[in-house]
Amino acid sequence: MVRYWLLLAWTVCSFGLGLIAAGIGIHSVPGQSSVIGLVCLLLGSGLLAFGWWRDEQITRTQMLLEKRKPRIVVVGGGTGLSTLLRGLKEFDIDITAIVTVADDGGSSGRLRSDFDIPPPGDIRACLVALSDTEPFMEKLWQYRFKGGEGLAGHSFGNLFIAAMTDVAGDFETAIKQSSQVLAVNGRVLPAVREAVILRAFFADGTFVEGESQIPKANKKIERVEVHPNNLDPLPESLEAIREADAIVIGPGSLYTSILPNLLVTGLTDAIKEASAKKIYVCNVMTQAGETDHYTASDHVRAIYDHVGVELFDYILVNSAPIPPAAVDQYREKEAAPVVADLWNLQNMGLNVIARNFLHYSIYARHDARRISEQILALMGRDPNKLRK
Repeated sequence: MVRYWLLLAWTVCSFGLGLIAAGIGIHSVPGQSSVIGLVCLLLGSGLLAFGWWRDEQITRTQMLLEKRKPRIVVVGGGTGLSTLLRGLKEFDIDITAIVTVADDGGSSGRLRSDFDIPPPGDIRACLVALSDTEPFMEKLWQYRFKGGEGLAGHSFGNLFIAAMTDVAGDFETAIKQSSQVLAVNGRVLPAVREAVILRAFFADGTFVEGESQIPKANKKIERVEVHPNNLDPLPESLEAIREADAIVIGPGSLYTSILPNLLVTGLTDAIKEASAKKIYVCNVMTQAGETDHYTASDHVRAIYDHVGVELFDYILVNSAPIPPAAVDQYREKEAAPVVADLWNLQNMGLNVIARNFLHYSIYARHDARRISEQILALMGRDPNKLRK
């Protein structure tokens, strides 16, 4: 834009000088054309000065932005979120993870019921993913007791957070204190301060309550709701969203990890109003009991139907073929590769980034490094310069 101002200024100045020269040459004394030329010259000089000033302002702003760490907010839960965080922490960026608190199964569910606290499992996984500690400490936090009355099935990290909640007085403070223990690179915030109950309504008119029960029903989901539905997000979450350069939704279970966050009153509104780039990372595989036969556009449409707005600027979809052995492995779990239906995604107004985002060892998951590099590239930042 500034370059256009400078070009216009030079054009007007040149035109003015031409008129002045023509006026003097024709009339031997300054005439009407030379007066007009003088006005154009003055106008052009003003435009030139303004253009240089604007160029200096924008250059200074760009330099400040390049010196400031890129700010990324990631929203989700489950394995998908923690996997992405492991990739992002390899770069010198400011990370805030907003994590679902709808889990009611396993160790998290038991602690939630026994101590009336939000489920710590997804929070624990994100803390560990962003930690900068010795491998032994990470192994300890992820350790799951195999025996012992009342201990079997609990992870040490979940028990630690539960104990810290009692000592610190509230769940939010417990997470901050745990972050210090693990030397976390970034912030991990619960979507709300209280545990929420997730309820799913199915196409056959029935419904089920509880995050862990939804996939077990193995029915087509029409919609999900969170209860209570009037809880506010943390002020820190809203501030992080307002200041973010990029907001990343997913990857993760569509109905049980992604939507519980976006259904929190005020959170989606803040994302919609933010000036950040909004990026959706679509799952590599469908999930039995949640997204059977879903294409990439089906994932996006389900989110839009729930939140009532078109939320995303970009979508990242894997275009690499899944190894046949992996397809067979997932078929036994009633899961399949998510079809990247690019035409439908583009018709939804999305900027589609389709490339090889696949990492496959035991499971087909996202390559956290490639996803992280792509996110930084969309922000106009060079991943190589930000790599730690």
